[in-house]
Amino acid sequence: MNSLQFPLDLTFKITTFSNDFVAQDANGQTVAYVRQKMLKLIEEIQVFNNESRSELNYTIKANKWLDFSASYLFTDKYGRDLGRITRKGWASLWKANYDIFDEAQIEDLHVSEENPWAKVFDSLLGEVPGVNLLTGYFFHPSYAVARPDGTKVARLRKVASFFGRRFVIEKLAEFEKGEEERILLGLMMMILLERQRG
Repeated sequence: MNSLQFPLDLTFKITTFSNDFVAQDANGQTVAYVRQKMLKLIEEIQVFNNESRSELNYTIKANKWLDFSASYLFTDKYGRDLGRITRKGWASLWKANYDIFDEAQIEDLHVSEENPWAKVFDSLLGEVPGVNLLTGYFFHPSYAVARPDGTKVARLRKVASFFGRRFVIEKLAEFEKGEEERILLGLMMMILLERQRG
């Protein structure tokens, strides 16, 4: 997943029991099929090359069992460590905050929710019978990815869709070596966690 054509469109499947989504580039080409393994004590997702799941490219796996501040480790198909994303525990109760580390375990990116009120109102509407089917059309949380110097390099945002199942990843600056892969893997894991939170 390097040198992709942005923006990327992430669409969650609503016809499967597992938490799956497809990532397509700006040309409509599938670049990844992400599948969350269900009923696992330690959270794990698999990133395949396409919907046929013919080739496993990456695995993202929690380092702890059901921990609020777990790290999610990225490995490629050869088992090589590519980095990790960590939720900032209590700091993420109100506003989602994550740190992305490189393969040397050095923190090199930060992901933060841009407007926590959007998620609050989205969750509240989701509790209203009848209206909950249409919440995907009202409030749209977004998350910015930035370097330690504050330079924003990417943004993940929810877009209007039935059942709130579509998200877009936008490129805001040129990526440095290794950033693109870590950002995409980190955002894929993060969006699964944030959807579970509402």
